[in-house]
Amino acid sequence: KLNGTTVKPSQQVVPGDIVTLWHEHRNIKVEVVATISKRVGAPIARTCYIDHSPPPPPKELLMSMPRRDRGAGRPTKKERRELDRLRGRR
Repeated sequence: KLNGTTVKPSQQVVPGDIVTLWHEHRNIKVEVVATISKRVGAPIARTCYIDHSPPPPPKELLMSMPRRDRGAGRPTKKERRELDRLRGRR
């Protein structure tokens, strides 16, 4: 999301924009400080944004989340609804 609005990946960003995304079971929120015209390495790219993300959840919390056994097949409709409720989607 860009400034709270869902956008396509090709959307241009400008300094001052807030980019929010969901990655590895956590919200990441960054503020764009500068834009660059060509691809650069990660150390240089890190200077172009400020990370305002909350700290990651503790490992114990992630390990306590229920997991399906490998090969258990596709979740049933009831299991899918329970997963949605657990993830806060409904």
